[in-house]
Amino acid sequence: MGDLITTPYGFGSTTAEVSAGADLTGRRAIVTGVGQGLGRQTALALAALGADVTGTVRTGASGPVPRLDLADPASVAAFVDAWHGPLHLLVCNAGGILPELARTPAGVELQLAANHLGHFQLATGLYDALAAGAAEAGEARIVTLTSSGHLYSPVVFDDLHFRYRAYSDTLGYGQAKTANVLFGVGATARWAAAGITANAAMPGPTLTGFQRNMDPRRLRERLGDAAPGTVPPGFKTIEQGAATTVFLAVSPLVAGIGGRYFEDCAEAAVVADNNGFRSGVAPYALDPGNADRLWTESERLVALSRG
Repeated sequence: MGDLITTPYGFGSTTAEVSAGADLTGRRAIVTGVGQGLGRQTALALAALGADVTGTVRTGASGPVPRLDLADPASVAAFVDAWHGPLHLLVCNAGGILPELARTPAGVELQLAANHLGHFQLATGLYDALAAGAAEAGEARIVTLTSSGHLYSPVVFDDLHFRYRAYSDTLGYGQAKTANVLFGVGATARWAAAGITANAAMPGPTLTGFQRNMDPRRLRERLGDAAPGTVPPGFKTIEQGAATTVFLAVSPLVAGIGGRYFEDCAEAAVVADNNGFRSGVAPYALDPGNADRLWTESERLVALSRG
């Protein structure tokens, strides 16, 4: 893979700082999960640079914002079928953490379905649009949001859906977030020749609506005594949390680069243990063999889920 990509940015950098001077006029972008938080900030930042942004939400869609339920293969297929023309940027932002074990009608564990498999179906379904965007602009980029939570678990191929091992929200979330990283490895290996690259962005600790399903005790431990409406110590603002995503979407520093994991607007180091579940990327999340195996299984699961 070579040397890690370093940048002049860091933990406190904002979307405006990492995108200064970028011009996305004439570029088309899709951002999933724009109802609030990081997705909304990402969409606003890209639109401010001139991009034609299509944002999606899972429920409550109205007006120009389409509904896209990533856990529902029919919803993803309908969105793909409705897309016409080139696509230059796909930001796979939507996701969540579930306190209780749940599965889709096809038997897919719900966190894996919503956080990974739906985005996999979306990206593969939009391949022709991305290839057209790359031919038009010289490159098309995919950015998938992951998390330091991937350090909780690799993709457990022998028990993806928690039929044998005990479920916890952190294990399910960790497996799905590892899958998000492996998708970038697999997509870049397959699509870079067509000008399509994919990277994983870890936003860092940012207080958004995402935490509403976290274990209340663990959330209180993380927030400490921070007053409501304030940014707790060690957390980022929304503009800082979305910065790594926007950096990967627009920066010339990562032109032609794919299959990597970024945090604080720079490539993360590989860690030999969980590193306190705070920073770095696990080697299993970048392993090409794991990426190939996940790609094959994801294709099978998408076909199974669509009937």
